[in-house]
Amino acid sequence: MDSASLVAHASLHPQQNLHTLFVYGSLMADEVLRILLKRTPQSSDALLNGYQRLSIKRRVYPAIIPVDSKKVSGKILSGIKDFEMDILDAFEAVEYKRITDGLEKLLAYAYVWGNEKDPNLYGDWDFEEWKRDYLEAYIKRVNKFMKEFEQQTTP
Repeated sequence: MDSASLVAHASLHPQQNLHTLFVYGSLMADEVLRILLKRTPQSSDALLNGYQRLSIKRRVYPAIIPVDSKKVSGKILSGIKDFEMDILDAFEAVEYKRITDGLEKLLAYAYVWGNEKDPNLYGDWDFEEWKRDYLEAYIKRVNKFMKEFEQQTTP
């Protein structure tokens, strides 16, 4: 996305096979990350320019889409291993596409909603409201996802 840039107070991890990921929704919750990755990666606050975070009808998690004049607050997760990216890719499913953005200060992946014109996108999404209203039930859903994922990937 040529118009987007990510400004963060984080540095690109110098070792190979470690990734940096911008998160802006449920993956900002340490409780969710501990279930998915079995750890809480190093993180720092970040701002994604050129995108807007929106609610999705009948869903408790948000989407981001490119919008030149908007910004999305979130976190940068660093030191994400290849197999952890595989878990996150599976968790984010087909409705999102993982993009890499060449950025002024940082190169990072982000999961962007695949359909910018989705009529189910509306209004701003609020992380604190989500934590208060949905985190407990969402953790059950994430635990179920991980159980199924581990069954599929265990030889």
